[in-house]
Amino acid sequence: MGAPAEPPAWMAAAARRWLEEAGATVEPGPGRAFNALPLSGVRVSLVEKGRAVCSLRVPPHLTDAEGNWHTGAIAAAADDVCAAAIMSVEGIIKVSVHYDISYFAPAKLHDEVEMDGRVVEHKGRMTAVTVEIRKKESRELVAIGRQWMTASRPSGSRSKI
Repeated sequence: MGAPAEPPAWMAAAARRWLEEAGATVEPGPGRAFNALPLSGVRVSLVEKGRAVCSLRVPPHLTDAEGNWHTGAIAAAADDVCAAAIMSVEGIIKVSVHYDISYFAPAKLHDEVEMDGRVVEHKGRMTAVTVEIRKKESRELVAIGRQWMTASRPSGSRSKI
């Protein structure tokens, strides 16, 4: 068996566009799409084969009462970065079937963080992906996420509604 075929360049471009649009299409407030909220203000640094890197300055609407980046917002943003890493090699957004996240240190209001999502393995329709979230200035580890994602239906299949 040879090396897997190089994914077409449009996949990484589509993943970058999806990330940018998710964080930039709607202002915070009622009716905002759920997956756009944790990405509001995101800056996409890199999207390439199997990897997506984004940075974010923690905004007030994503913090808890103590001024920490809310753990739910961290998990949702990490999930989206992982999905984009997969999209960069598979051309589709997959859904999480197993998700594990460990928190190491809080990120505070206005801290700049970097999220680095990477595809680590493929098994059939399943893809394993990890994300490291670090404070940009100090490189202190905020969280690590690991997940398995799958296509909701086989590639090329059509919904029968």
